[in-house]
Amino acid sequence: MMKLYSADISPYSARVRMQIYAKGITDIVFELPDHWGMPKFRERFPIGRIPVLDIDGDLLPESEVIAEYLEAIYPEPSLLGVTARETAHIRMLARLGDVYIINNTLMLARQTGAMSRPTPAAARDDGVSDRLAGEVVRNLKTLDKFIGAEGFACCGRITLADCALVPGLFWLERVLPAVGVESPIPAMANVAAYWAAIQKNEHAAKVLIELRRGLEERREKVRSGELDRFIAARDAAQKAADAQN
Repeated sequence: MMKLYSADISPYSARVRMQIYAKGITDIVFELPDHWGMPKFRERFPIGRIPVLDIDGDLLPESEVIAEYLEAIYPEPSLLGVTARETAHIRMLARLGDVYIINNTLMLARQTGAMSRPTPAAARDDGVSDRLAGEVVRNLKTLDKFIGAEGFACCGRITLADCALVPGLFWLERVLPAVGVESPIPAMANVAAYWAAIQKNEHAAKVLIELRRGLEERREKVRSGELDRFIAARDAAQKAADAQN
């Protein structure tokens, strides 16, 4: 049985979990890896990020790579296109979600402390944060020009594009307001209609519950000071590891 190393709060992990739910795959178990976030984690997982798919001890990282692998070994139901052109469009939308929305939103969260401080810094207070916030908004405008109008990202059914966009839009809605930037989703008719519709999909709804649970766990760690203690321990462990190398 394969194992997916995953965490509720991780949008990249959520992307793969949504794919697994949509395909009805039942022989992959989810597990939070030991030492996640600590230098020791990199000893087994050199990239240092999740998700990672464990295939009988062979470790496959990167959500996009995992998604393509799962499509290859579980071809039905397909979350790719019927034609090569449809598949290319699906991958383009998934890339918008993955690189242009999730990645920029996570970088903004790290820069401002949006998910790690009781009071995050406002995006406008820092040039890098301000540019990142602007990039997220501009990228959403791009998505508005490409997104489908039938309740799904494209093709009138759930695809890998939805699996990437759902966690991306979830994070965008929470990070931007936390740093003093109003969510642009309501002002973009196509994205707003898509977002309202896709949240009713059973597979999207399931992964959104997990993301909300992960976010609330993170907020509780911020409130209690547990996250600050973890970061201090991580930094100390990394300094000790660097000194030995």
